[in-house]
Amino acid sequence: MTTIFSRYVFRQAAGALLLILSSLSGVVWIALALRQLEVVTSQGQNGFTLLAMTTLALPNLLAVIAPFALLIAVMHTLNRLNGDSELIVFTASGATIWVVARPLIVLAVIVTVAVSFVNHIGMPWSLRMLRDYVVQVRTDLLSQVLQPGKFSSPEPGITFHIRDRAPNGDILGLIMHDTRSGKSAMSYLAERGQIVKQDSGSYMIMSTGHVLSQDAASEPPRIIAFDRYALDLDAFDEKLSDDKDLRPRERYYSELISPDPESRLYKRNPGQFRAELHERFASPLYPLAFVLIALATAGTAQSTRQNRTRSVVAGFMAAAGLRLAGLGLNNVVSLNPSLTPLLYLLPLSGMAVSLVIIARSGQQRPGPGFYEIMSERVSVIISGLAARLTRTALKPAGGR
Repeated sequence: MTTIFSRYVFRQAAGALLLILSSLSGVVWIALALRQLEVVTSQGQNGFTLLAMTTLALPNLLAVIAPFALLIAVMHTLNRLNGDSELIVFTASGATIWVVARPLIVLAVIVTVAVSFVNHIGMPWSLRMLRDYVVQVRTDLLSQVLQPGKFSSPEPGITFHIRDRAPNGDILGLIMHDTRSGKSAMSYLAERGQIVKQDSGSYMIMSTGHVLSQDAASEPPRIIAFDRYALDLDAFDEKLSDDKDLRPRERYYSELISPDPESRLYKRNPGQFRAELHERFASPLYPLAFVLIALATAGTAQSTRQNRTRSVVAGFMAAAGLRLAGLGLNNVVSLNPSLTPLLYLLPLSGMAVSLVIIARSGQQRPGPGFYEIMSERVSVIISGLAARLTRTALKPAGGR
């Protein structure tokens, strides 16, 4: 009987988890798609690029979405079991709360393994693929967005103009003016331009032209003539140059545990690498903590006349506060390495407190409350009065 009930609870919770997780993922995907809609509307990319970029950005958020989806699914399952009186009947038969908790903990372990896989493999892989798409989109601007005879500004501070485009895709009559640095102005004029993509980066190969640069308005411009000039598009844009150096979330475990000492990002803030490494091991603890919080707040059987809203809200608030504290602590750890153990103690403390509450609720056998006692006494008095009135009404009229 216990095995059948455990399988039933597991199916109910797993089905709710899949539905809620897919719904939350769909909402997040739509939000990401709306942010990347400019890729299609103003940067000349096709729908497949939009689909790929938004889908690749989704695993980055699954480590945060999945524990909350599990929490909602467990709360829904416990409320459904209690509302259908299944939890009440099973508890009345002598079963403990751990019979219900066992399949839910198994489901939490599955979610923990999935979150660990996303943290260590899925997220770095997807973010690296996303970075390649971003670089491809930026380097495709000159060949897809720019229209002959028109001035275009794909980014603030930079202006392009082309006279015509050759059948093979080369750009004819290129003018490029860059003032994004705010300190100097650079102008490139070339008879022909061609974008070349290699594994090391993307380059603009310009032929027969001039480079005009001016550091200040009071200084005269410098003019350099060239027959062939290669412009590194990655170094030309500060964001693209940073993309060459992998961010902490784009690195695998081996690259976080022993980063390249020459990495600019590592030299700038090594604490981000440390915080990211420990966050990947600490975040899988939250699914287990959320399930125990749900069991501690809404796992006990209650009658249908009792309001469970307060317990459900308390469980959600406790879980959300615990996770927000963990995210905030992750930023603090990047600055203060001595607080690193708190990343693990935070979810573990949530588990410990929940286990204490569950153990106490299992040991308590409270008697009837004040309202139950008063209701029972009032019903006894009313029943006695009704019995007396009935006997008086049935007594013969002449008999005394």
